[in-house]
Amino acid sequence: MEEQLFLYYTSDLHSYFNNWPKIVSFLKEKQAQRLRDNQHMILLDNGDHIDRVHPVSEALLGQGNVALLNEANYDVVTIGNNEGITLDHDSLYHLYDDANFSVVCANIHSSDGNNPNWLHSTTYRETNSGLTIGIIGLTAPFYAFYEPLHWTIEDPFAALDREIEQLTQKADIIVLLSHLGINDDERIATSYPMIDVIIGGHTHHLFRNGEIINKSILTAAGKYGHYVGEVILTWDHDQNKLINKQAYATQIDHFSEDKESKQLISEQTKRSTTLLNQPIATLANSLNIEWYKTSLIMQQLTDILLDWTKADFAMLNAGLLLNSLPKGVVNYADIHRICPHPINPCVVTITGQELLEVIREVLTKRFMNLEVQGYGFRGKVIGKMVFSGLEIKSNRDSDGNEQVTSVMHNQQPLIMNKIYYLATADMFTFGHLSPQIARSTSKQFFMPEFIRDLLIKTLVKYYCTD
Repeated sequence: MEEQLFLYYTSDLHSYFNNWPKIVSFLKEKQAQRLRDNQHMILLDNGDHIDRVHPVSEALLGQGNVALLNEANYDVVTIGNNEGITLDHDSLYHLYDDANFSVVCANIHSSDGNNPNWLHSTTYRETNSGLTIGIIGLTAPFYAFYEPLHWTIEDPFAALDREIEQLTQKADIIVLLSHLGINDDERIATSYPMIDVIIGGHTHHLFRNGEIINKSILTAAGKYGHYVGEVILTWDHDQNKLINKQAYATQIDHFSEDKESKQLISEQTKRSTTLLNQPIATLANSLNIEWYKTSLIMQQLTDILLDWTKADFAMLNAGLLLNSLPKGVVNYADIHRICPHPINPCVVTITGQELLEVIREVLTKRFMNLEVQGYGFRGKVIGKMVFSGLEIKSNRDSDGNEQVTSVMHNQQPLIMNKIYYLATADMFTFGHLSPQIARSTSKQFFMPEFIRDLLIKTLVKYYCTD
């Protein structure tokens, strides 16, 4: 006798709620179909459902996302980095208190040893025929970010080594919810052939059809909920093994919207609007934002960053502030609207020579016009770099690039081999944006504060008269 098992999943929604009612419409159609055909179905989410770029997720600290997953009858979810490192410890600890689904993540633990009741390394689901499906979750190990938030993040491969034997003993089929990225997924498929299905995410890759590596099928549904993943597994009870694995990602943009989920989002939006309507300051005049010039508010924000971190100097890119602030009352919703990024302040160590290289690079037109996706940045372009604690003199060449002629700190030239402390946005510690900063051996991340929290401090200092 053969039995088919169906897995449906979402990944990396990032609170892109425009697509959510279509996703739910698609899933309800599949749920009805599986029920008619008496086939077992498991509904999964692979992390980063939350993104505090959205006002609802900001105001409700992810609780609205959990309510949406409940309403859609999800079975199992794992934790992405946007759940893990953009909420303070207490908010994450209680995030899933009201969840009607299981949460699995084997490599995250509360640093005090007191894990929330909802957190499990693995979970098991059983079909009517007695077939057991074991599900494990793993999340990307951002060690330097989890520690200040009082979570211990474990190497995902160490966690997998610890759990895999029990999974193999208890489950007929093993499914991994992997919020690790495609490279780690491929490594896992090569090294752990007992894992039947690897549902991938974090790197926002898309497999329209599943890819077989070793004995595992890899699948991924991209980002923002434009696709929903489907895995079809065929088990032969006579042979007592899986005989077929298929995986697809279905585009859902053309689906109609589910009315109930759309109504729930509308209700959450109204509630969030009220919560975010907290006055911060009253402006006698508008504060204009310029991406390619040093605006007054951007300079003040960079000065606040320097003072708050007690670094030697600070730099922030003008593209962090998306819009100007009009005259009148500024509330928290305005702050979130112009600075929505889940980006933290940080301080790195850097030599004078490295800093000079950074300054030369960030003052080029190429760098200012750089369009960035990821690293927490939710804006358009990097924009002009604004500095505090440094006096930089330069000449502009015929191509519009600034050629640095001198850099002074405390009225003295930079000492090339001296170690300095530079405060900036954590986005520059990742990847290729600034290699000199990224390779710093000392990085201090300020958690859970975002850059917008310092923007509030800036407005309160310079524009509150009470």
